[in-house]
Amino acid sequence: MATRKLIVEVCNAKNLMPKDGQGTASAYAIVDYDGQRRRTKTKQRDLNPEWDEKLEFLVNDSESMATEMLEINIYNDKKAAKRSTFLGKVKIPGNTFVKSDAAALVYFPLEKRSVFSQIKGEVGLKIYYIDEDPPAPPPAEEEKKQEAAPDTQPATEEKPPENPKSEDQNPEAATAKAEEKKEETDNKQEEKPKEEAKPEEKPNPPEKAEEASAAATPPAPPPEVQNPPIAYAVAEKTKQTEKEKNAQVINGGISELELQPLVRDRSRNAYDLVDRMPFLYVRVVKSKRANAGPTSTESVYAKLAIGTHSIKTKTQIDGKDWDQVFAFDKEGLNSTSLEVSVWAEAQEKKENEPPVKTESCLGTVSFDLQEVPKRVPPDSPLAPQWYTLESEKSAGNDVMLAVWIGTQADEAFQEAWQSDSGGLIPETRAKVYLSPKLWYLRLTVIQTQDLQLGSGSEAKPKARNPELYVKAQLGPQLFKTSRTAVGSTSSSSANPTWNEDLVFVAAEPFEPFLLLTVEDVTNGQSVGHAKVHVPSVERRIDDRAQPKSMWFNLVGDETRPYAGRIHLRVCLEGGYHVLDEAAHVTSDVRAAAKQLAKPPIGLLEVGIRGATNLLPVKTKNGVRGTTDTYVVAKYGPKWVRTRTILDRFNPRWNEQYTWDVYDPCTVLTIGVFDNGRYKSDEAGKPEKDIRVGKIRLRLSTLDVNRVYMSSYSLTVLLPGGAKKMGEIEIAVRFSCSSWISLIQAYTSPMLPRMHYVRPLGPAQQDILRHTAMRIVTARLARSEPPLGQEVVQFMLDSDTHVWSMRRSKANWFRVVGCLSRVATLARWLDGIRTWMHPPTTVLVHLLLVAVVVCPHLLLPTVFMYAFLVLLVRSRYRQRGPHNMDPRMSYVDAVSPDELDEELDGFPSTRPADIVRIRYDRLRALGGRAQTLLGDVAAQGERLEALFNWRDPRATGIFVVFCLVASLVFYMVPFKAFVLGSGFYYLRHPRFRDDMPSVPVNFFRRLPSLSDQIM
Repeated sequence: MATRKLIVEVCNAKNLMPKDGQGTASAYAIVDYDGQRRRTKTKQRDLNPEWDEKLEFLVNDSESMATEMLEINIYNDKKAAKRSTFLGKVKIPGNTFVKSDAAALVYFPLEKRSVFSQIKGEVGLKIYYIDEDPPAPPPAEEEKKQEAAPDTQPATEEKPPENPKSEDQNPEAATAKAEEKKEETDNKQEEKPKEEAKPEEKPNPPEKAEEASAAATPPAPPPEVQNPPIAYAVAEKTKQTEKEKNAQVINGGISELELQPLVRDRSRNAYDLVDRMPFLYVRVVKSKRANAGPTSTESVYAKLAIGTHSIKTKTQIDGKDWDQVFAFDKEGLNSTSLEVSVWAEAQEKKENEPPVKTESCLGTVSFDLQEVPKRVPPDSPLAPQWYTLESEKSAGNDVMLAVWIGTQADEAFQEAWQSDSGGLIPETRAKVYLSPKLWYLRLTVIQTQDLQLGSGSEAKPKARNPELYVKAQLGPQLFKTSRTAVGSTSSSSANPTWNEDLVFVAAEPFEPFLLLTVEDVTNGQSVGHAKVHVPSVERRIDDRAQPKSMWFNLVGDETRPYAGRIHLRVCLEGGYHVLDEAAHVTSDVRAAAKQLAKPPIGLLEVGIRGATNLLPVKTKNGVRGTTDTYVVAKYGPKWVRTRTILDRFNPRWNEQYTWDVYDPCTVLTIGVFDNGRYKSDEAGKPEKDIRVGKIRLRLSTLDVNRVYMSSYSLTVLLPGGAKKMGEIEIAVRFSCSSWISLIQAYTSPMLPRMHYVRPLGPAQQDILRHTAMRIVTARLARSEPPLGQEVVQFMLDSDTHVWSMRRSKANWFRVVGCLSRVATLARWLDGIRTWMHPPTTVLVHLLLVAVVVCPHLLLPTVFMYAFLVLLVRSRYRQRGPHNMDPRMSYVDAVSPDELDEELDGFPSTRPADIVRIRYDRLRALGGRAQTLLGDVAAQGERLEALFNWRDPRATGIFVVFCLVASLVFYMVPFKAFVLGSGFYYLRHPRFRDDMPSVPVNFFRRLPSLSDQIM
């Protein structure tokens, strides 16, 4: 059995808090894992220590590694300071550990031990695990082991203890650790039992004495990697017992330290958000014939009949098992009895005639459905029994089967033949899909050297200053650097330099190679190419560690095995989240690297109950309309697909799914589709699935631990206009165990740190997003059964970047809606200043006097008013989750031509006349937008012209005004000025002129740059 080891490389620390009273600190680290302890050396008087030490830990149980916790404590060495102090700690859950090939340096911020601790800085760690196969013993030792007694068996499994290697490498380290334990006991009372036990871990004799005693005594059964004292062993036993109990509850490697209170939420009924659907289950195992010989080769099958429902099992040779389960929807049954019959197939051969296939019934057994037992999990499965087949021709035949009535919660339901979804058709079964894990691959092209330009058998005349560029290709992705002329400068006469970054989207499992080609634009030829093995590329977590640059040889054609070399820097960026969906409907914001994973803050449970009043989208046998619908739900990388209910306008799925929630400001997307892939067209190709509708639910609008059960309208855009296809009934519950973690999520950045430290440009991010969408679409389309390309694109909103007149109008009215609040406030102020309601104007005068006299009460009054207004509005807020609004989407007032333009592909497939009309319309709309942008720019240019003396007279007037205003404000108190300005603004209309004011007239006369535009 392979031995797993956990490797912790303590690399360095940065910006530690000085704790020795002299502005420095002598730091060392103590690492604890599963009862094992290791210590690094002490770095004297250094706030940025560099340890670079590798510590090994033995993983006792590989399956429970995800539930363990790795703890690193950093202390100031007592010998170098007057008192031992705590510098910070880091706790890392075991589910973030990766294999050695995916290890990367990660910087963790140091945490406080208590509220009053003064801690700062971060520690750089590289954590990974390796699986080692045990060494094969020599042949002589194997013979001795076979002859040895069983009680000596433990001695053969002895491994060298790791204590001398890690804990006590020198007596000074042991003394420092004992003193550190004493200090920790004084500083932290709650860790007292643990700290009292740890000094006993020291070996009493020196290392040489231990070696001598070990050589003199015979080998004994080896201890654990750490040999704890009795008190510590009891604590470890209790800890192990608790771990085993939690492992029975927590499934899938979810750490108890991540989301321990959510264990109760997961243990709730798995189908408490949906209705229980009764199904009749029939499990047919095998048959037994009375007169069958030992070499009988007849084929037998079983037939199940319930009214008009009839289904056959697979055909097997007599004596072999069928072991098939059939699930009949009880509401769709039209009979109260079940008949199971067994049939035998044989072939009769006659002379000069082809063989004739004959069938004979071996017997029938009947069941009354009213007497069938019921089973509800967690009851154990019903054991199949032998039943005698009733037959007049052949008696004594038996069949083994089990019949019971259960629900969709039965564990046999997923693999059973289902009557409401067409049986065992793969395209109609419920499935769970996972999006591929995406990374950003950053390629930095630095320079080339020793290029062999113009050489070769078919070389063209060498140009004076050839232009070169580098082309990089990863799968279908192709990017190019800018062009660089060789010999354009004296410093780069033969070594063209680019220093450009090219970013790709890489999906696991990675493409094998990244292909680079140096192209000569002048000659139109390739200078050489190189390949980079993508799976072995270095992985980077943040920008603190710069990846190593490497030289790669360029290979030319057959006559040029060496065409130069190219200097590159390649790394997989694990600190980014690869955006694979539209930014406004994102459902996952986690970084790609597993080391940066955070525990979930909650649990999302969705019950897909059913749909009502669906419209037919296709015809069945060319006679009547029908629909075969299924539901797809997407949140994060997890996609779920319900089973397809065939030929029903009011299907009931009643399926429930769960997702871990890492950020509350995310969106759940649910789409309904008509299944066309389980049938093929005349050419044998599967048909495409048809859109029925889509809804979105934002988790931040949901109350915690509350069940929302409601129906949502399904609207789809068709060439004839928006059409309501029916309604879908969904139940949603967002469970959260800690309000602190939920509130903390609102204060943290939306995206990982690398998006802000080294951001990608908007255009580059848009290109990478659509590249990631295409990769996800292609991977899910290759699944079995496939999730169609049209389904994935509809769920990801991959067409949001395409021009749409409807969306443009909707966004324009959204802007108008936001500005309407400002317009309402402006109209209210205008009504006050024009004395439309004199009592209100008088109250505003009094408020102005109060603000001028007591300005310190302004902000408290404003925030108290906002508090009271929001408190009153909370009573009238919408209680249910929000859904897509057809009115806001402007789907009712869109013209057919505008809708056809939106549904048209890119590039357009419409006739030239229609494209010309749409282009002219777009030009007219662009002309209005162009005028609006010019007016906005003119206002800023007028203000700039006031300070640039473009109009000397206007600027001179403004200079004189500034001089007079400075003298006036020097003599007049500011409160008097504010009060006088307010009274002047609120003066009675009798003292007001209808013409524009002097400042407005002066500003409008300032020049702009509009007259200089050609």
